[in-house]
Amino acid sequence: MTHPLRSVNDTSSRDPAKIALADGTVVSGEAIGHRGLTGGELCFNTSMTGYQEIMTDPSYYGQLMMMTHPHIGNYGADDDDLEAPEPMVAGFIVRDFTRRHSNPQADETLDDFMRQHELVGIAGVDTRALVRHIRDTGVMNAVISSEELDDDTLIQKARDWPRMAGLELASEVTIDEPYVYCEGDGPRIVVYDFGVKRNILRSFRQRGCTVRVVPGDTDLDDVLAWEPDGLFFSNGPGDPRSMEDAVGTVDAAIRSGLPIFGICLGHQLMSLAQGIDAYKMFVGHRGANHPVKNLDTGKVEVTTQNHGFAVDADTVDPDVARVTHVNLNDDTIEGLEFKRFAGMSLQYHPEASPGPHDSHYLFDRFMNLVAEERDVVLPEAPAERTTVAA
Repeated sequence: MTHPLRSVNDTSSRDPAKIALADGTVVSGEAIGHRGLTGGELCFNTSMTGYQEIMTDPSYYGQLMMMTHPHIGNYGADDDDLEAPEPMVAGFIVRDFTRRHSNPQADETLDDFMRQHELVGIAGVDTRALVRHIRDTGVMNAVISSEELDDDTLIQKARDWPRMAGLELASEVTIDEPYVYCEGDGPRIVVYDFGVKRNILRSFRQRGCTVRVVPGDTDLDDVLAWEPDGLFFSNGPGDPRSMEDAVGTVDAAIRSGLPIFGICLGHQLMSLAQGIDAYKMFVGHRGANHPVKNLDTGKVEVTTQNHGFAVDADTVDPDVARVTHVNLNDDTIEGLEFKRFAGMSLQYHPEASPGPHDSHYLFDRFMNLVAEERDVVLPEAPAERTTVAA
């Protein structure tokens, strides 16, 4: 049955499109970007800006991204704002779509960017009403189509789409071959790429590190042969509970004695390797305005988040790990310090800049951990660290 949500714009002069949810909700709108059909888990992001970084974040692979901010596309698309070489979201849903931009630094319109990368989208949707629907019922699969427009057919396609729970997706976004991202006078860091964002690599570069990026399935012995000073396990898409090989790699890394840092998916993998459970969230955290409390300092950080799985607080053994950060919206775990090895992990993204610099200190904390454990000298920090393009 069609849900009584409606298009908010007159779409008569545009190519029609529809979004159909697995629960039978169907909303009409207008096609943007590439014409076609796509599907995935429907989620939403509460950020007012950063749509291009969101679209190219590998952690969103296999998901349909709906923006709660009503006006999207006004500053166009710029290559410097990409977190990956191409869009990673499966589809894009907005309310008011700007087909012309007013940013002289932009390389092209957002519509041209979407067409170039064959990204299917829909505009003219009452996104805030649809977000309320998802918030109340939980995330679910959906399809966007500007080709097939029969409601019943689209609903069935949404129901048949593979569910996110149980999916291993990091292998779809990792690199094929290792490479050296940068060379510096600081520690040698190996980054396990499960879908690493470019700004994470920039954050290590800004601290003078030599960074080697390796595929997510790289054998630890090959990594240790490079003689790194520290290991980093990156963000990425999919269900961490389905990544038994990656959990095994993390376990071996822990036994190597090297300092370890994990963000997002890496945080979950480190937890699983230490016997801490993870679970699928009802809705998830996605946005640039999530308050996180540092339990050591009492300070609250404005953070960027993107995750649909979380670490189960009830399974954290105090002899194994200490909770360092919590989300003030729902008390979920946002940071851990491990007690049986030199390691730290974060659920949110400290390399992003919503605060704008609230969480950058966490990279410095890892650098200090590496310096202490490996007896290496850290380069002198610049007067002010800022996010720069690669």
